[in-house]
Amino acid sequence: MSASGGTRAIVAALGANLAIAVSKFVAFAFSGSSSMLAEGVHSLADSGNQFLLLIGGKKAQREATPQHPFGYGRERYIYAFLVSIVLFSIGGMFAIYEGYEKISHPHELENWYWPVAVLAFAICAEGFSFRTAIKESNELRGKLSWGQFIRRAKAPELPVVLLEDFGALIGLVLALGGVGLALITGDGVWDGIGTVCIGVLLVAIALVLAVETKSLLLGEAAGVEVVRQIEDATVDGESVTRIIHMRTLHLGPEELLVAAKIAVRHDDSAAEVAAAIDAAEARIRAAVPIARVIYLEPDVYSETEAAKGPDPEATPGGPTPHTGGH
Repeated sequence: MSASGGTRAIVAALGANLAIAVSKFVAFAFSGSSSMLAEGVHSLADSGNQFLLLIGGKKAQREATPQHPFGYGRERYIYAFLVSIVLFSIGGMFAIYEGYEKISHPHELENWYWPVAVLAFAICAEGFSFRTAIKESNELRGKLSWGQFIRRAKAPELPVVLLEDFGALIGLVLALGGVGLALITGDGVWDGIGTVCIGVLLVAIALVLAVETKSLLLGEAAGVEVVRQIEDATVDGESVTRIIHMRTLHLGPEELLVAAKIAVRHDDSAAEVAAAIDAAEARIRAAVPIARVIYLEPDVYSETEAAKGPDPEATPGGPTPHTGGH
C-alpha cells in the first residue's frame, strides 16, 4: 500500500470528523437529541482513531534495533487494533447505552432544525472523506471486490478509514431517520431507537476490524500473486533448479520476510552456490521490492526424498510446499 495514499485518506477523515464532532455537540446542546450525542461521541472517537493511525504510521518508521531486529513495521497493526477497541467501546457501547436511556426516558426534541441541519452538513463532510478513501483505495485494489480488498490488504489504514466512513454515513442516515420519526410522531422513543441502531452498527464494524487486524498481528503470509512472483524470480533453471519449500511473513505492510530452501546443482562449488544465492536474492528484490529480509538455504534435490512425501518442515496452510530436500 502507498503510505502517502493512506495518510491522505486519514488526514481527510480527521479533518471531516473534527468539524462534524463540534457541530453534533452543538446540535445536541440545543436539541437534547440522543442521536446527536451518540453521533458526536462517534465522530470524536473516529477523530481519536485517525490520530492513532497517524501515530502508528510514524512509530513504524523507526529503524531496527538489536532488541527488534526486524524493525517496527507491525506498529501499524497494533494501532489499527486499538482503533477497533476504541470504536467498539467508546463509539458502539456508548451509543447503545445512550439509546437505551432515551427509550426508557423519552422526551420531545427541542429546536429540531439544529440536528437536521447538522446531519445534512455531516453527510456532506463524511461523503467527501469517503470519496477520498475510495479514490486512494481504487489505486490499489485492482480487480478485487471491496470485501476482498478489506480482507486481503496488508496495510490497515485504508480499510479502517473505509469502514469508519461507511459506518459514519450509515449512522448519519439512521440518526436522521430517528430524529425525523421523533419529529413526525412527537415520540422521542424513535430518537432512542435510532441511537441504538447506530451503536449496533458501530459494534459490528469494530468486530470486523478486530478480526482483520488480529490476523495481521498474528502474522500473514504474502498473497498468492506475490508468492508466485517470488517463486518465478527465485528459480532460474540453472544455478537454482527449484524451490524445495518456502515461507513468507509480513513484518509490516511494506516489509516482507522470505525464507526458502532452494535446490542447487550437486556438483557446484561453495563459491558457485554463494553466487547463486546472491543472484536469487537480487532477482527476488527486483520482482518484489517489499521483500526486505531474505534467507535462502541451499540444498540438493533428491527424487528419493521427494517420494517420501511433503517435507516435514512444510506445515499445512502455507504456500504450496516443494518436497525432496535433504
